[in-house]
Order: sequence, then C-alpha cells, then structure tokens
Amino acid sequence: MRKFTSYSRTTSTGAPQGCVLSPLLFSLYTNDCTSSDPSVKLLKFVDDTTVIGLIQDGEESAYRQEVEQLAAWCSLNNLELNMLKKVEMIVDFRRNTPALPPLTIMNSTVPTSFRFLGNTISQDLKWDTHIDSIVKKAEQRLYFLRQLRKFNLPQELLTQFYSAVIESVLCTSITVCCGSATKSDIRRLHRTVRTAERIIGAPLPTLLELYTSRVRKRAQKVTLDPSHPGHHLFELAIWPALQGSNYQDSQAQEQFLPPSLPFKQLNVPNIGQ
Repeated sequence: MRKFTSYSRTTSTGAPQGCVLSPLLFSLYTNDCTSSDPSVKLLKFVDDTTVIGLIQDGEESAYRQEVEQLAAWCSLNNLELNMLKKVEMIVDFRRNTPALPPLTIMNSTVPTSFRFLGNTISQDLKWDTHIDSIVKKAEQRLYFLRQLRKFNLPQELLTQFYSAVIESVLCTSITVCCGSATKSDIRRLHRTVRTAERIIGAPLPTLLELYTSRVRKRAQKVTLDPSHPGHHLFELAIWPALQGSNYQDSQAQEQFLPPSLPFKQLNVPNIGQ
C-alpha cells in the first residue's frame, strides 16, 4: 500500500462468506485501482465500483480511457467484471442533448438503467422509479400483515411486524429521497402507511416523523465525526442557520443538509434525542 510492501504469501482459499475481514481484504486488494485523470472519479464501496466522468465540450476520451483501464486492471488482477450488473447513466439537462455512443466494455454494450446500493436512479435525477419499487415491495408485504391479522395477533405484535418488515422498506434512503420527491410520490407512500394502520387498528408513525428522526440522527453522526467527508461542509452550512439566516435557495432545500439545519438549530446539544 503506497510505499509499504508486505511479504508475498500464496493461499489456495478465499475468505469465507460473510467474513468480517472480507471488505477490508478486498479494499486492500483493490487499493491501487485508482483514476489517473482529475476529471474522472473512481468510487469504491466494498465490491461496487463507480466511475464518474465530467464531460465538457463533448470530450469524453478521458472518461472512456479510464473505463478501459479499469477493465484492463481487473483482467490483470484476476477479477471478472459482471456484465449483467454494469450500467451507464448520463446526466445532462441541456435542451439539445447530443447523442453519445453507448459505452462498451469487453465488447459488451452497457445498459442505461441504473441501480446503485439499493437505490434506483434515473437520468433526470427524479425518484419516481425508486418510489415505484418501494411501494410495490411494501404493498406485497402488506399481504402478510393481513394474514397475521386474520390469526388474531395482538396489535403490539402486528406493529412490530410492520416496523421490521414494511416500515424498513418505506424508509429506504428516506433522508435522501423524501426531501426532493414530488407530492404525488409522497402521497403514494402515505397511502401504504394508512393501509397498514387500518389493518392493525392503531396509529403508526408518519413519514414526516420518520424523516425528521432519521435526519436528526444523520446530522448528529456527521457533526460528531470529523473524519466524515461531509463534516466540514456541514459545519459551514450550519453556522448561518444558527445565526438566524434563512435558507431560501430552492435547489439547496432539496438536499440533505438544509432540511437538517432547523433540527440542529432547535436542539443543538441533543440533536439525536
């Protein structure tokens, strides 16, 4: 790693499935897989790798070269790319968007649908498709809640089942998508909660309550962790709010940090409580 080199040792077995050391060992193994161009970022999360390229004036040679180098690095280091999980997404909000040739890796064309760490991301950066999948999955699990209700289970157990099986689905990336989702998408999520309330016969936490709670906890983690990549940005954003300034920028209001500012302002010492 960097200037440090360990002794070579050959092993005939890999790490067991679910081994706690597997992510660390894989990170060490892929440590030298980096981008050589400043306009292209290479992000790694365990075994998920994302190449982000900034294309200006139609010049995409650096981006495509980095993709080719990534494929070559994998071949050189005995790693096989899963072409069924390789996708490409182009984010371009210009009115006259030029047609770009499809990305090809090892003679295979990469599709344009994009699912990253359980989140479905569209090229227009809207959450319709992601919420579609959430609502569909949650409605399927409502069937089991109805079946448990038929067995005359007490409300306490039904509520616990809802929290573990259905609410966990509805809260998928809630701190990210709920702040910028459309009102119609939010209403669809609310309908699922109301349906569960009718089945259980007891009130349940609203999405707003869940969103508020999750944002508070996330804000606390960022502010208390100096090693967090967004720590200094959060501190820069929080001081104007603490000094009483208003956050009026419409685009900024759709991000994670601004919605958390009022919570920090209301309860500075005990933000997570």
